Amino acid sequence: MLRRKMYWTLAAAMIACSCWVGQAISGQGGPPAGGDRGGGRGRDRGGDRGRGRMSPEEMRKRMEEWRARRNEETRKRFKATEQEWLVLQPRIEKVQTLQRASRGSRFGGFFGGRGRRPGGDRGREGQDDRDRPEVERKTEALRNLLEDEASGPAAIKAALTALRQARARAAAQLAAARKDLQQVVTVRQEALCVMMGLLE
Repeated sequence: MLRRKMYWTLAAAMIACSCWVGQAISGQGGPPAGGDRGGGRGRDRGGDRGRGRMSPEEMRKRMEEWRARRNEETRKRFKATEQEWLVLQPRIEKVQTLQRASRGSRFGGFFGGRGRRPGGDRGREGQDDRDRPEVERKTEALRNLLEDEASGPAAIKAALTALRQARARAAAQLAAARKDLQQVVTVRQEALCVMMGLLE
């Protein structure tokens, strides 16, 4: 009985000692392992982001590859031979370009609260005003007048008239481009163009 009691007493003492040693070691160590792992992951993520940035040349190459894939997919969708596509592609792209130009910036950023842009004849950063679609330029001119409390009714009306005229010209150009496209497509291709919004 005495030996059994001594055995259990010694076992309890050893368990208590091991617990105390473990607590002492964890208390004297550096940051918790989880903190090390978290910091490491943060640095790794930062490094990955740094390595993940593409140069302008890489971005241009990616865009060209993406355009080439999209162009080939569209050609296959139209079931056009390469020779037929030489006729179709420029007409489709012209319609798409004029669609964007005719829409311009319908709200012109007016509801975004961006305010008047500095630079006068400069629109988007690094882009000459003459390179932008006329509808977009006229929309921005009207928006700037509306954001300026000092603008008079005559100036606003003149800008509004200019915008309407620009939209009418863009609509006429788009209608002509759509007519050119419609003249070279088959019935099936025409249906696809309507489904894609290229034709009405």
